[in-house]
Amino acid sequence: VQLQASGGGAVQAGGSLRLSCAASGHSFRSYSAGWFRQGPGKDREFVAHVHWSGNTYYADSVKGRFIISRDNAKKTVHLQMNSLKPEDTAVYYCAAQMVGKDYWRPNVYGYWGQGTQVTVSS
Repeated sequence: VQLQASGGGAVQAGGSLRLSCAASGHSFRSYSAGWFRQGPGKDREFVAHVHWSGNTYYADSVKGRFIISRDNAKKTVHLQMNSLKPEDTAVYYCAAQMVGKDYWRPNVYGYWGQGTQVTVSS
């Protein structure tokens, strides 16, 4: 599976952005997908995950503001980000895994897209 992330940009606090992750390859519906982010000088951190079953999981810091979804027919995963805060500023990465567990751990994901920059100004 190859992943291509897009949709980043600059926005003011309180604004919204929608990230997309387009996958190529077979059997995308068998993969679970996640979004991670890495801010300046910080470790990569879990943001959201959508299991192949459709179940979703979120980091506490984004719960209620971000929504992850997937469209298996289009082989795409989206991250709708609302009520953005300056602390959401980071490079965002999409990732995919077949195991479908330990979704918060970056090292269980075997496939990564390139990052897309999100900058939120106060």
